[in-house]
This record gives sequence, structure tokens and C-alpha cells, in this order.
Amino acid sequence: MTERGGPFDDRPVRRVRTRRDAAYDASAWPASIPAVGQLLRDGLDLPAGVTFLVGENGAGKSTIVEAVAEAYGLPPEGGSNQGHHATRRTESPLADWLLLERAPWAAKWGFFLRAETMHGYYTYFESVATGDDPALHTMSHGESFNALLATRLNHPQFTAGLVCLDEPEAALSFSSTLSWLANLAEMVQRGTQVLCATHSPVLSALPGAHILELGEWGIRETAWAELEVVRNERSFLDAPGRWFRHLL
Repeated sequence: MTERGGPFDDRPVRRVRTRRDAAYDASAWPASIPAVGQLLRDGLDLPAGVTFLVGENGAGKSTIVEAVAEAYGLPPEGGSNQGHHATRRTESPLADWLLLERAPWAAKWGFFLRAETMHGYYTYFESVATGDDPALHTMSHGESFNALLATRLNHPQFTAGLVCLDEPEAALSFSSTLSWLANLAEMVQRGTQVLCATHSPVLSALPGAHILELGEWGIRETAWAELEVVRNERSFLDAPGRWFRHLL
């Protein structure tokens, strides 16, 4: 992979920016979220490899990942660009305001894993599955995510392209999260570009990942050890009693 603008830059998404004809109210949701407002004003470069969006609930992580996935042509309720399904639309209009700068020769495949709507995707997947595909509805939440990782996200037939992940750790045990770290590293080696919203200090520890912390300041690049979630979980695990004195 080369830097943005180079003659061999093959990132599926080089940059996210606002469409010239985008009509939105900067004082209304979702543009009023500081991170989304900064994205609309300044755009966002996406490097090769994995980019993590980390921050508190309501900081705009999922809103941005969801919008980038939809702007890329992925179904907003999850799945690949090879098939679409929909139940009830609840997504923000942000995707309609965004334009993705893409290398014309880059891989076009993509997948969006969205934790809270995957049950609907599993039903759709079941309707088009072949005999070799896993029966996702028969598995636990975590098992089904691991099966998707093995058969879609980190499978030689499908890798390369863009993978958008919205808090995948919601379904994962500690050991499964470690397995996802190893698989993400393999996906990057195959040329997959990943944009992931997460609260997980384990997942975001992936070596070489690009980490963006979202909050009242907007979006800022940071190091893993400087993340608020890393500092807080380390403090809690070191001495839970200090936290309980304030909580209980």
C-alpha cells in the first residue's frame, strides 16, 4: 500500500468528504455531533489497514461507520454488497451527504457487520445460503460472529475491499476477541481495509492500527495507551474498590 495520492494507491476508500450538493443543518442531528460535524467540515483520510473509532456512547462512532458503509454501497442493516435486505430504516441521513474517494482499480467487495441488526441479516443469509454456508441462526451470538469471520470477513474468496465493523466485541468473549485480533491482522495482509467502531481496549490494541478517539472535541488521532477507555479499565482492574466507593 502507498500513501494517498500515489500512482499505486489501491485503498478501497482513500478519503471521506462531504458532497458539494449536501444540504444539512449543522445545528441538527447528526451534524450537531462534534465528530460528525468535523467529518463534514474537514473530511477524513482512511489509511490502509485498520482504523478504529473509539469513544463514549453517543460520540458518533456507529453513525460514521454506518454512513461510510452505506455510501460504499453496503446494506445499512449489515451484509455484503452482493445482496441487500431491509426491514425498517432507522439510519441517519449522513450517508447521503458523503462522497467516498475510491481508487478505480481497488477491490469493490465489502461487508458491514452491525451488531444490533444481524438477526435480520441471518434470516436473509439463510434464504440464499448454499450447503457449505453455516447455519447462523442455530449458533450463539458469539459463535455466529466467529463463523462470519471465518466464512466471509477473513476468507480468501472475499477478502480485500472494505469491511465496516460496528462494535463486534458485543458478541465476543475475551478469547474470541483475541482470535479476531489475529484474523484482522491476516485480513490486512490480504489487502482488506477495515473501519471499526469499538469500545474494546483489547480489540483496539491491534499493532499498526490507526486509532481515532471521538468526543466533545470532535475527532483526534491518539495512541492506544492514551485512550480514556484503556486508562479507565486499567484503573478499575487494578483496584475495583476505589470505583465501588463512588458507585455503590
